[in-house]
This record gives sequence, C-alpha cells and structure tokens, in this order.
Amino acid sequence: MEIANNHTSYKVVISNKQILSIALPISLAILVPQINFITNTIFLGHYGEESFAHRGEKFLALGGITGVYYLIFAVIGNGLNNGLQALIARRAGEDRIEEIGKLFSQGVRLSLIFAALGILATYFIAPIVLKFSLSSVELRNEAVEFLKIRIWGLPFLYIYQMRNALLVGTNQSKFLIYGTLAETIINVILDYGLIFGHFGLPEMGFNGAAVASIFAEATGMLVVFLVIHAKGVSKKLYLYKNFGFDFPVTRLILVQSSPLIFQYAISVITWEFFYILIEHHGELALAVSNTMRTIFGVFGVFTWSFAATTSTMVSNVIGQGKKDEVIGLIKKIIKLSSGFALIIAILLNVFPRLFLSVYGQDEEFVRTAIPVIRVISTALILMSFSTIWLNAVTGTGNTTVNLAIEFITIIFYCIYVYLILQYWNLSILYGWMSEWVYWTSTFVLSFMYMRSGRWKKKVI
Repeated sequence: MEIANNHTSYKVVISNKQILSIALPISLAILVPQINFITNTIFLGHYGEESFAHRGEKFLALGGITGVYYLIFAVIGNGLNNGLQALIARRAGEDRIEEIGKLFSQGVRLSLIFAALGILATYFIAPIVLKFSLSSVELRNEAVEFLKIRIWGLPFLYIYQMRNALLVGTNQSKFLIYGTLAETIINVILDYGLIFGHFGLPEMGFNGAAVASIFAEATGMLVVFLVIHAKGVSKKLYLYKNFGFDFPVTRLILVQSSPLIFQYAISVITWEFFYILIEHHGELALAVSNTMRTIFGVFGVFTWSFAATTSTMVSNVIGQGKKDEVIGLIKKIIKLSSGFALIIAILLNVFPRLFLSVYGQDEEFVRTAIPVIRVISTALILMSFSTIWLNAVTGTGNTTVNLAIEFITIIFYCIYVYLILQYWNLSILYGWMSEWVYWTSTFVLSFMYMRSGRWKKKVI
C-alpha cells in the first residue's frame, strides 16, 4: 500500500500467510548452497568409481573437510547478513525507507573487505592449519589445492548474502527465487561437465567442483541484481543514492553483526573440530559424516527459512512498537517450523536407503549410515524450535546475547565430542548425538532470555 510520504510500506502483519510468504522463498534460497554441495558430493561419490574401489569414498571425505572450511567463511558473511537484515527490517517497521539504502550500500562495502581477508587467509593460513590437523598427507594436499580455487567464489557469495538481507528485511523474499534457480542450473551443468570432462570441458575431477561453484555463485548474484533493478526495487529503496562511505552506518552494522559473525564462526569452527576427530576414525567414518552433513543441510532448509523469517518479523514488529506481540509471533512460527521438521523426520526414518542410494556407495557405507540418519532426524526436530527462539534474540537486536548463548552451548558441545570420539573412541553414531546436546542447550538459553523480557529495552 502507499502511505503519505509516497513510499511503499514494508510493515509485516502477524499471520500464517505472512510467515509463509516470507519463509518459503527463503527456503529455496537457502537450498541453493545445499543443492550445490550435495550435487558436488553425488558427482564426486561416483567419480572414478570404475577404476578405484575407494576413490569415490576418498572424494566424499575430501568434500567434507573442504566443505566445512568454506562454510566457516560463508557463515561469517551470514553473520553480516543477519545483522544487516535485522537493521533493515527494523527500519522497514519504522517506515524509515531511505535508511535502508544506506544500510545496504555499506553492507556491500564491508562484505567485500571480509571476502578479501578470507582469500588471504586461505592462501597463507589454511595450509598451515591443515598440516597440523589432518593425518593424511594426500588428503591435506588435495584439500589445499581445492580451497585455493574455491575461495574465489567468496566475493560473489557475500554480495549474494547482502542482497538476501535486503530482500528478506523488506519482505520481498519472492525475488530470491530468480537468482536461486539460475545458480542451481549453472552449478549442476558445470559440475557434471568439469568433474567428468563432458560438454567439451576439461576433466578436472575434484577441482572441477570448485570452479563450477564459483561460476554458479557469480551467476546467481548477477541475475538477482538484474531482476531487482528491472522490478524497480533499487529505486524504491534508494540503493545507489548514498553509496559513499558512511562511518556511522558502517559502525552500526559492525556493532550489530560482529557478535553474530563470531557466533557463526565459532559454531562452524567447532564443526571443523568435529570433522577432524571424525577423520581419525577413518575414511568411511568421514565419508558417512559428510553425507550426514548434506542430509542435515538439505532437510534443514525449512527450519533455517523459518529462523530467518523469525529474525525479520520480530525486528519489524518491534519497529512498529508492538513488543507485546512478539512471543505470540514466535509461537506461530514454531508450529509451522516443527510441522515441516516432523514430516521430514518421518520420511528419513521410513526411507533411509532411498536417500542414501544417491551417493553410489557400497553396503558397508549404507549399514553404517542408517543409524546415524535416525539420530540426525531427531536433531532436525530439536532444531526446528530451538533455532526459532535463537533467531528471535537476533531480531531483538541483542546480538551479544546470541554470542553468549553460542559460547556456552559450544563448551558443552566440544566437551561431549572430545570425550566420545577421542577419549573413549566410540563410534560416529554417538558422536552425531552431539547435535542433541547443541540444540537442547540452545533452546533452554534462548527461551529463558526471551521469556525474561529484558530484550524490550534494546534500541537499534
């Protein structure tokens, strides 16, 4: 609708229809990197299987190590994205539309700086870290070679994430679909072509997956910017009116995003620690765990989309001055999120072999993986409501509380995985139960904070 100052209103209403209209397009956008990763995993699982019995298994193991490493940098951008998204949603709720353009332009500047730092770290620090963390010299060398290619997709990914913050924060998540589809199509085509050497492209094997992902991320970024320009979103939100450096706005974004960046970085670095301990159990354990990560990521997209919706809607509603309606909003989102997670958990438990068959591995792999899938399905249900409460904290603007919750939870998590996988040397089935520890702790701490009402005093 149009309001008195001739600006479009971006205020949300509390309803299931509004929640779904924001969440479903986000779920597709979140699915993109997961589809890219699982496509890489499937192709690499089959690559060379006719020549070497365990070659595909080795590439699955490599995919787990490098995938988690790249995810560390991806979630740093996600932390910047979520902090920016909460700020944009708050300004949308307050009807301060011109401020949205300022926030976006400064967010893009910051993301490019972070991308440059990530590239430098990969070239000069990653080889040293992997040298001391991976026992297999062959795995280490191939992982470093892959990462030095893959990391060049970081600038495209970060700008892609800033665009997500803009569209989700202004309740226009439907535009995410265009870039999502373009990125997915390019990734699948180039993955197949560059890994196996089809379509006249060189056979690059494992490194082909890296090149394909870079081109896919660049395509997704370009397409969505063309779409929002064609739809007039750039003009309505004054995206290019204030592109010069703005220190107060940049500082505000950093203040809000820094705790989230540290939160996500700590979380995924801890996951890398988990994978390093898994690697000590052998290539089969690592390959199975890599598969579990793809299953967890793909089937968790609905939960993550509802989590992003929570952050945006909570911030927007607070901006409208409706703080007393926040808890009711959270409960509505939890019902939808948990419903999706329950359906997925049932399917995973009824048809585990069907989901595992796409990886092209042997019977030993399948027998090892099925019990772990059952653990993962339970974790998905726990995550479906825990992450909603956690992202509600993000929406209030109290991002330092997010960091504190993550820090406490990670302590419990690390103690558990070290004792189970290293000290007692138990199987990966018990190792993956660490997800139960993580999400239960997250829920308790986030719930207690939101119910306390202390967040109502925060102003951003």
